[in-house]
Amino acid sequence: MPVPEIDERTRTELEAAAFRRLVEHLRARSDVQNIDMMNLAGFCRNCLSKWYRAAAEGKGIALSDPDAREIIYGMPYKEWQAKHQKEASAAQLAAFEVNKPKDH
Repeated sequence: MPVPEIDERTRTELEAAAFRRLVEHLRARSDVQNIDMMNLAGFCRNCLSKWYRAAAEGKGIALSDPDAREIIYGMPYKEWQAKHQKEASAAQLAAFEVNKPKDH
């Protein structure tokens, strides 16, 4: 079955809904560590917040890194770290060095 034609506004609304669902999912899955996401998928919550900030800047909206992270994490980043982030193992750090994107 061919992909239906979708007008630009509807496409943007669908993309926004999918983004909101992704953020909701990541907030609910605080057990999933950022380093594991980076090692498996090449991005993490911090990447998502940087992309959000960059998109805001592209629209002329000044948004700090801490503010963008709070939008993604649903709380200040330091609070999320204290509640959910575990110390990365030597194996996780080694895998990150091998797999990390060039922009990190």
